[in-house]
Amino acid sequence: MDLSVFSIFRNRALHAPDAPFLHFEDGAVMTYGAAFDRTGQIANLFLAQGVKPGDRIAIQAEKSAEVLLAYLASLRIGAVYLPLNTAYTPAEVRFFLGDARPTLFIHRQEDEAVMAALCAELGVPKRLTLDAGGRGPLADGADGQPAEAEVRGADADDLAAILYTSGTTGRSKGAMLTHGNLASNAATLADYWRFTEADVLLHALPIFHTHGLFVATNTTIVAGSSMLFLPRFDAGKVMKALPAATVMMGVPTFYTRLLSEPGFTRELVAHIRLFVSGSAPLSAETHKAFSTRTGHAILERYGMTETNMNTSNPYDGDRVPGSVGFPLPGVELKITDPETGAERAQGEVGMIEVRGPNVFKGYWEQPDKTKEELRSSGFFITGDLGVIDARGYVSIVGRARDLIICGGYNVYPAEVEALLDAIPGVVESAVIGVPHPDMGEGVVAAVQVRDPGLDEERIIAALAGQLARFKQPRRVVFLPELPRNTMGKIQKKELRERFERLFLSEKV
Repeated sequence: MDLSVFSIFRNRALHAPDAPFLHFEDGAVMTYGAAFDRTGQIANLFLAQGVKPGDRIAIQAEKSAEVLLAYLASLRIGAVYLPLNTAYTPAEVRFFLGDARPTLFIHRQEDEAVMAALCAELGVPKRLTLDAGGRGPLADGADGQPAEAEVRGADADDLAAILYTSGTTGRSKGAMLTHGNLASNAATLADYWRFTEADVLLHALPIFHTHGLFVATNTTIVAGSSMLFLPRFDAGKVMKALPAATVMMGVPTFYTRLLSEPGFTRELVAHIRLFVSGSAPLSAETHKAFSTRTGHAILERYGMTETNMNTSNPYDGDRVPGSVGFPLPGVELKITDPETGAERAQGEVGMIEVRGPNVFKGYWEQPDKTKEELRSSGFFITGDLGVIDARGYVSIVGRARDLIICGGYNVYPAEVEALLDAIPGVVESAVIGVPHPDMGEGVVAAVQVRDPGLDEERIIAALAGQLARFKQPRRVVFLPELPRNTMGKIQKKELRERFERLFLSEKV
């Protein structure tokens, strides 16, 4: 049985070819029919590059329609799509290319020299480039290809994409997502959030991430609706686009920035049907301020790279600040003892575990890690601590392993700490996340140094070329020694409490 997002996209294009798919800032519109034809041209280009079913196509390029259509073209030919954060440095990209071994790597034109050398070193067979406007050798090559191309049928268990995630220790992990994972979750969300063909989703999210690529795009396709496709979030441009939209998806940062705009009024968004927030915790303060300003209750949901979406506040009914709502239809969620795995009683805090058609297939070439986190029963151990209240609402009360979420992106302390500890003059470091009014959490590095001349500016500068900007500490604090328990373990909880107000004076 062909169960894939692309088969749904194809059916929409065949039955309603003139229906709008993408709306652009300049007023241009790409229909489903035109988008389908373009995926055929891109698919033929991929095939000409030697891409076969099951081969990986890695991409690190700025958001554009061409990148989105490259994702669909990858699904069309049975390749495995591997999007990479545009903020990753070449040093970080090196690992992903070496681990996934793509047949084709698509990257920015301005990175030509460094990526050519990296691909030659790692043995990546083929490269194509794109500029920020979606032009370049990929687009030019596709222009010369016919629109007619094979549509390879996909079974639910066939691999569709790999998205890299990580724990706080050890190597990054490639979460393997199937066609069934993507299609089933999108169908559930489209139904749960009442999407119809008439909806226009304001899309200002990145498309290298689950939220913008799978939640926003796939849900739109399943519903046959359209997207106002902005290259990035800009508060002024978003407010200009809102009158033409019916739905907006964003991270908490989007909403805090909109609230800082005097022109963001109740009248501006009176026609909007739904605001959705995810990728990072939405503060109760932001939830309440948004409701007071606009009359809209933001719908917060909870998902992960490995699972797509797990829970959602209800479309009808109370959208509770600080809660991520109920398990989605078809998703089982339980709270367990982190040590024994035994299910805990309602109201008790424990590890969140989920099971359903949304849960990934496992980690790319890491069977031991897969077995460790994905039980034989099908339940995935999320690493998040939560609680279910008397009404059945799920709340996330903490993240295991000290994960930091900055602006919707995961930051893993061990990666930053390893680079900090390598700086001459640093004795030891501990990286934590503390509340930030704009980013949700800001990265703070607590360091013990032996060189009194090593200041905050020098430490931040030392990391600049080694880490994506969102991973870099926003502040460095110096301590004569790091707090430890009797076993010698650094007490990050104590550090978080000590510096929890560090960013409260920051302007949004």
